[in-house]
Amino acid sequence: MNTPSRFEVDHNILKKGIYISRIDDDITTYDIRMKEPNREPVLTNSALHTIEHIFSVYAQNTEFSDNIVFFGPLGSRTGFCLLTRRLSDNYSIQFIKDGFQYIADFWGRIPGASPNECGNCLEHNLPQAKEEAKQFLDAIKDWSKDDLEYPIAEDNEEE
Repeated sequence: MNTPSRFEVDHNILKKGIYISRIDDDITTYDIRMKEPNREPVLTNSALHTIEHIFSVYAQNTEFSDNIVFFGPLGSRTGFCLLTRRLSDNYSIQFIKDGFQYIADFWGRIPGASPNECGNCLEHNLPQAKEEAKQFLDAIKDWSKDDLEYPIAEDNEEE
């Protein structure tokens, strides 16, 4: 049975950061990993939901909004995926940093969180989302194009 390539990533060594998950023609999928899988508590649903709302609005209000294909949570609740079209890796990294800074600095009504706009409007947590964004920004402050490859496990041969 064929499995998605993301299942081939060694989650035992995956750290917080930004990784290229795949490239399909002119679309690049970035793995925005906010939590270390299986080693840290995952994002709460309410923080995850709030981050998704605020980042999505941020993305739609940038000069390259037409180049943003999708932003959404990972089922593992350890981060998000971002699909971009025809954007450089350097711009995409800065875009992600700017988006999370926007969340960290955000005050006011959570965009799209009314009953008319959201299918789960009661499950949001702005203070928690802001704190998660700040922690992630600290982890990626020096992230560059050279850091976009997934880590590879060292071969440990068992005797």
